[in-house]
Amino acid sequence: MGAASTGPLVRGFEVVIGLETHAQLSTASKIFSGASTAFGAAPNTQACALDLALPGTLPVMNRGAVARAIRFGLAVGAEVATRSIFARKNYFYPDLPKGYQISQYELPVVQGGQVSFLLGEQTHAVRLTRAHLEEDAGKSQHDDFQDEHGRACSGIDLNRAGTPLLEIVSEPDMRSSVEAVEYAKALHALVVWLGICDGNMQEGSFRCDANVSVRRPGAALGTRREIKNLNSFRFLQQAIDAEVQWQIDRLEDGLPIEQATVLFDPDSGRTRAMRTKEDAHDYRYFPDPDLPPLCIAPEWIERVRAQMPELPAVMAARLQRDDGLPVYDAAMMTQSLAFARFYEATRDAGPAAAREAAAGWPKLVANWLMGEVARRLNAEGITIDAAPLAPARLAALIGRVVDGTLSNSGARQVFEVLWTDAAATVDAVIEARGLKQMNDAGALEAIVEAVIAAQEKSVQEYRAGKDKAFNALVGQVMKASQGKANPAQAGELLRRKLG
Repeated sequence: MGAASTGPLVRGFEVVIGLETHAQLSTASKIFSGASTAFGAAPNTQACALDLALPGTLPVMNRGAVARAIRFGLAVGAEVATRSIFARKNYFYPDLPKGYQISQYELPVVQGGQVSFLLGEQTHAVRLTRAHLEEDAGKSQHDDFQDEHGRACSGIDLNRAGTPLLEIVSEPDMRSSVEAVEYAKALHALVVWLGICDGNMQEGSFRCDANVSVRRPGAALGTRREIKNLNSFRFLQQAIDAEVQWQIDRLEDGLPIEQATVLFDPDSGRTRAMRTKEDAHDYRYFPDPDLPPLCIAPEWIERVRAQMPELPAVMAARLQRDDGLPVYDAAMMTQSLAFARFYEATRDAGPAAAREAAAGWPKLVANWLMGEVARRLNAEGITIDAAPLAPARLAALIGRVVDGTLSNSGARQVFEVLWTDAAATVDAVIEARGLKQMNDAGALEAIVEAVIAAQEKSVQEYRAGKDKAFNALVGQVMKASQGKANPAQAGELLRRKLG
């Protein structure tokens, strides 16, 4: 049963979305063998006898994979099952040497839980059905693949076979592609924050399948189609939007929707059916006779709990309480563990005098991170841990704004230099570029009086009640001072002189 509508209708239809997300666990070896999980090796060089399904090989559970599943379950407030079962999911494909995938079906290791996130200023929560451990399949290569004689063929790389996955299944609680993307981003940030997945979507470490259906408001759930293997947030949104339009077009034409597995083609912007969607009985699940039940002692769960990092929601609440950050700012500062650490390091590195002078010092730091820093990160397509500007240098820059040495516009100029020149210091850039704000009260007063005398029209308009005229006068003072006047001081002096 789906949750109440939380999104806008599309052409009179309600969109219903659930996501199945595969997070590759950050273990050094595979889930049931000792083969390496390192990415980028030559094909079939990291597939051992068990991965190849050679006769007589038996799977052995990777304890690290279980510990990571426990950590995830605790983070989302789920029940961690003290007893779960591995099953064989039977299907036949060249990149699955055994003819079955070892997964969990009736008794998964993680049951329930939820993931919360901000959508605009509103908090949303998506319920989780389950999260279960399983092995990945290998990879088939069909496009432009040739054998040693140059003939077209398909290749099979079994390096990924047996790679540990945690499949995280949501309830169909999402009502728009935007909401689905924000949920996926929050889930991605969480598994990376917990250290259980590196989150590298280009390498396939985090990929989503989207179950999409549409219905008239109040009607029963429609027939869903599953969009497979979406490895970017942009493609996830585009694929859902395309599928929604396709389903609505079909229903409006009086045609039925058949349950199916579909692929998204980014080039055409369309989804296309790959095969009729299987149901659970098609896979003939049964308990794997080579693996005993996975039994997790309560003491093990408590040991994992004791080693858990502070969770994003808990840290965000602390930043609101202790640093006085608004809800949105606190959420942005905890968008990733690296971002949170950068924020706290910058906050703590601020000059003592600046922190004491600015009651809202943490808010100033957050503003710079959400503003200039985020702008450069987005422009260069990098994350905060790759930023060339260290927290201490950013704190020193903000400190010079607080003590009046720099105007905001001057600070932005210094920031650009610091970002591109690792050897530059704040004070050296200020000196070299002549950006120090004017602190000579007499000189500023002379400039203000000259502007008032020269801008008679703006003066009259201000005295007639036009606020824009006052801003124009402040602009003239800044221009006359070559940007070195303190805008707040200039404005205060103008108001006093103008009566």
